[in-house]
Formats: sequence, C-alpha cells, structure tokens
Amino acid sequence: MRSITTLDLQYAHRFYGFKGEAQYLHGHTGVLTIEVEDSVNDGVNMVFPCNEIQKTAWDVLKNFDHALVLREDDPLLPAILDVYDKQGIKNGAPQNQMKGEAFKTGLATAYPDCRLVVTKETMTVEGMIKIVYDLLKDKLNIAKLTFTSGVNAATAEFETKNQIDRCPLCGIALDENGVCPKCGYRK
Repeated sequence: MRSITTLDLQYAHRFYGFKGEAQYLHGHTGVLTIEVEDSVNDGVNMVFPCNEIQKTAWDVLKNFDHALVLREDDPLLPAILDVYDKQGIKNGAPQNQMKGEAFKTGLATAYPDCRLVVTKETMTVEGMIKIVYDLLKDKLNIAKLTFTSGVNAATAEFETKNQIDRCPLCGIALDENGVCPKCGYRK
C-alpha cells in the first residue's frame, strides 16, 4: 500500500549556458509528490502518516524553499556570494528562521544560512527528483517521486527496500533507540 503527500517549493534558478530566456535568473514554484510504500501497520491501520512523511521530507527540503539554486560552475555563484558577504547575510541573518539541516551529497550542497543550494547539474525537474531521492532514500520507503514546475513535469519510480521500524501506536519511524519520538512508545 502507499501513502502520498505533496510539498510546495518556491525557488529561483537559471539554466547556465542555455540559449534563450532560461539563461536569466528566474523564480519558479514546484510541487513535489512523494509516494511511500510499506505494509499496513496493524496498530494504526496505515502505511505511514502523510503528515510524518511531510515532516521528514521538509526537514531537508525546506533548504530549497525560497532559495537560490545554482549549478556549481555557474559564473554568477561567486558574484552572488560576494554580494551576500557585503550585505552581511552570507553566514545567515536573524530573520532567516526557516533553515533546514545543511547537507552535502554528490548531487547538491545546501547552505541554509544564506538560502543557497549548489547543484552538480542544471536544476531541472528530473534533476530535482534525483536530488530528493538521494536525500530521502534512507529515511522513507520511496516508491515514486513526481516533481512539477510550471509546465515541466517528471516522474520516477523506485524499488522499495528499507525495513523501517514504526510505532504500532502512531505509525511513525522509531528512533535509533527504538523509541517513538511522537508518543514515547518503546520497542
């Protein structure tokens, strides 16, 4: 069975080296749909609570929301970091309260303090799916990801293989000590 949830993201990016309008920095709104597959938990009669899927995903993906996403070889990147430094926001501002956990993978690096994500490849809907899967594959049994942005859309399906211990009372993942972070159940 599957649980399905969606997240909305607003971000700015450009297609470095692209001929035409997309070479300029521009904003987008994207919708990410996450489908998680697992067995139905007897205690709560559900696969995985959708609000918990959102929380798990949002902890990392909020780095993309209202962020600038640039490819690592984009010549704008050093100039933008210089402006951030001159404005005193490169290392964060007190108003920046929506920071996700910093991450560095082979596909992307998040700098939450300055609301910047640097990617290995150009940010496309297909690229976003690769990044999201890489970030969440060990936290959720992702069966399918769909990302739409404007008129662009992509979908990828994955084989689920994680064995995630879940709380029989509320269905969410137990921590490394076998304790439910929501209700306190102990395995």
